[in-house]
Amino acid sequence: MGFGSFGQQDAAPMAEINTTPLVDVMLVLLVVFIVTAPVMTHAVKVELPKASAAVVQQEKTPLRLTLQADGGLLDDKTLIDATTLDARLAAVFAADPHTEVHIYADKTVQYERIAQTMSAAQRAGLNKIGLMTNGQGG
Repeated sequence: MGFGSFGQQDAAPMAEINTTPLVDVMLVLLVVFIVTAPVMTHAVKVELPKASAAVVQQEKTPLRLTLQADGGLLDDKTLIDATTLDARLAAVFAADPHTEVHIYADKTVQYERIAQTMSAAQRAGLNKIGLMTNGQGG
């Protein structure tokens, strides 16, 4: 390890890094973390206030749209067309803007029709849209 020179004529700059202070600091930090780690794991018992309130749950029935394989669109078992769909979605948005739209589609329906139905719901202002499945894998 080079320590520099005192009084020599060709005093070159020191090219080695002195790692002793770095090791000292790291050991001190290690000791500090070893000492404080058990203290941080102990929990403090706190008595929190208790309150009771009745749970208010408002059952919102979602708008259920079903796309059939033959091209039909059902709104809660009522066959509707594209213009009726826009009016129905606008009416649902006027009644409650937070209504969920659940879209059920036959597995043979092209995604384009599903995307058009989702787009119609978004144009009406309904943003909570879900694509529903029958829950059977495979």
